[in-house]
Amino acid sequence: MAESENIVAETAEKIFSDLADAQTINRDNKGGWKAPLWQALSEAGLPLAWVDEDCGGSGASLAEGFAVLSAAGRFAIAVPLAETMLAGWLLAQAKISSPGGEMTVVPASPKDRIALNADGSLSGRARGVPFAKAAKHFAVLASGAGGVSIALVDAAKCRIEAGLNLGGDNSDTVTLDKVQPMAIKPAPKGFDQTRLMLMGGVVRSLQIAGALESMLEISVRYSNERVAFEKKISKFQAVQHNLAKLAGESAAALAAATSAADAIANAKSFDDEVYLEAAAAKIRCSEAAEKGGAIAHQVHGAIGFTIEHILHRYSLRALAWRDDFGSESYWAVELGKLVTGRGADELWPLVASR
Repeated sequence: MAESENIVAETAEKIFSDLADAQTINRDNKGGWKAPLWQALSEAGLPLAWVDEDCGGSGASLAEGFAVLSAAGRFAIAVPLAETMLAGWLLAQAKISSPGGEMTVVPASPKDRIALNADGSLSGRARGVPFAKAAKHFAVLASGAGGVSIALVDAAKCRIEAGLNLGGDNSDTVTLDKVQPMAIKPAPKGFDQTRLMLMGGVVRSLQIAGALESMLEISVRYSNERVAFEKKISKFQAVQHNLAKLAGESAAALAAATSAADAIANAKSFDDEVYLEAAAAKIRCSEAAEKGGAIAHQVHGAIGFTIEHILHRYSLRALAWRDDFGSESYWAVELGKLVTGRGADELWPLVASR
């Protein structure tokens, strides 16, 4: 990690440690912790980290932003930091200035489409949009007769049907019915919905990997505290075996997610190699979320399932993040199409090039 990435990540870690402690949040049923946390993040320029200064942002690099998202995953924060960063990045592709406050991206699924009408308005329905209910603005990717466009939309002009994901966070349905955008510009040449989904997938992969790191730390600590049959459960071979498996899942997720993030940060375009990295990361991290979460809860036993314990903050969000920006099954099919399209002779060179 470069020194600048270190500084940005350390700033995020400090804010999360001070204002997003899992135990404190778990006891706060009214959500009073959210406003101070968002204010601190905004003052540090983190929500608009991927937006150039001339468009109202901080001008941080992709690598610096990815470091922030890894830290956010380790705290499993329930505010739209990742979504606002991604929305700012999308708007920046078309040189549209980002407003202050919470944002999210529409659509958040590869199967949903937003249409650009002949009169310049937007229409369509997007399901599973994270934190749509909390967002003040949407960054929208729309398709029309002239190609793909990027738009900034006032959330108040859209119909939002509230929903919740497994982690208890907003995952809403957004309907645009001939909504006039606040700003709209053509997307750069070659930019499409697949590129947005790949970027979102890597964002979620980093968050899942971060959550798994925390689940491993919590589980190891608990195993060294819990005593059964007059000895710590960490001394039992079965528990040791499970913790080793959890460590393996965490390491695999972290390796896949950081490799994909590094590929995007250093790539000049979203080519096949970036596609392979991003899709593979989403698949592997989603698999690790399921296996790792199950192991963590098994180590904790019944106590880990209680609402009072913090473990569910990480495990349920990691499971919920699997479905955003394309599920693991979706990307497995798409990755298969890429490989078969290139032909058998191109498979090994594609894999070995990474």
